[in-house]
Amino acid sequence: MYDINKYIADQRLEGRDPEGYLAEVAHWSPLVANKLAAEEGLTLGDDHWEVIYCLREHFRKLGPDWTARQMTRELEKDFAGAGGRRFLYTLFPGGPLAQGCKLAGLPLPQGTLNDSFGSVH
Repeated sequence: MYDINKYIADQRLEGRDPEGYLAEVAHWSPLVANKLAAEEGLTLGDDHWEVIYCLREHFRKLGPDWTARQMTRELEKDFAGAGGRRFLYTLFPGGPLAQGCKLAGLPLPQGTLNDSFGSVH
């Protein structure tokens, strides 16, 4: 849920929504991803980039109507050989979809859990 006070108080959010996601998919670049990752306390390695580009490719194919369930299944299938969901959470402890989409410059898929509703990490 958007918190307008958070948005007003945090000038780093320019070009982003109040949750820190890029306002425009077209404004993404690998440099932006590295900056966002640093804010999240992550250093992006080859495995991270593989997931990020995988997310961007799925978004390109499916468009903004993609769903969290659909993307979770696709990611688990794409990375089954590396360990599936467990592997993805080691890369993105904030969630492969939530944190992965943020770093990939993508909007959250429909149905992604919202921390404000008490989801457990």
